Amino acid sequence: MKIFVADDHSLFLDGIISLLEAGGHEVVGQAGDGKSAVERVLFLRPELVLLDINMPIMNGIEALKQIKTNLPGIKVVMLTVSEDDEHLLSAIHAGADGYLLKHLNAQEFLQMISGLERGEPAVARSMASRLFKHVSQAASGAPEPLLSERERDVLRLVAAGKSNRDAALALTVSENTIKFYMKKIMLKLNTSNRTEAVNVAHQKNLI
Repeated sequence: MKIFVADDHSLFLDGIISLLEAGGHEVVGQAGDGKSAVERVLFLRPELVLLDINMPIMNGIEALKQIKTNLPGIKVVMLTVSEDDEHLLSAIHAGADGYLLKHLNAQEFLQMISGLERGEPAVARSMASRLFKHVSQAASGAPEPLLSERERDVLRLVAAGKSNRDAALALTVSENTIKFYMKKIMLKLNTSNRTEAVNVAHQKNLI
């Protein structure tokens, strides 16, 4: 399978390329930002594109939209650390053919990629269950929760006095990912700091 990979972390990019090549795939190109990814994909026309979400210049969701608009036949899978429900739903709505998390082991990852060639969606099990839950809620008319399950996980750790670093270790994500979640949480709860966010969350029985 001819694959293009876009990620702004060079060490991860090198590692995933080596893994794909060891699995018998051909990596035809790479990029470190969303804008370059779109330009190179439109030129190279690979069979599969692996996109990170949080990239400079243009994020992965926007890159996905542009790729699918111009080349709807190309398979695009998000490969990311983000377990955020909004990212998952945005990617699926934009036409993503899969949503994989970077902490997958090598065997699972290669199995998911092979499944794409057979027409199977590549979605991590934990994300598939969340996606099913959202579809069920939409079908029943039930309102979406104010905070995603992952956002509540982060806020519970913050409420327990954990630092960003400790929360990141507990959830096996980066500190920047925790900061990203906290910004979203404070925006959703209309608060200006962590303590206020925790207090409002308790008042609303969110955690």
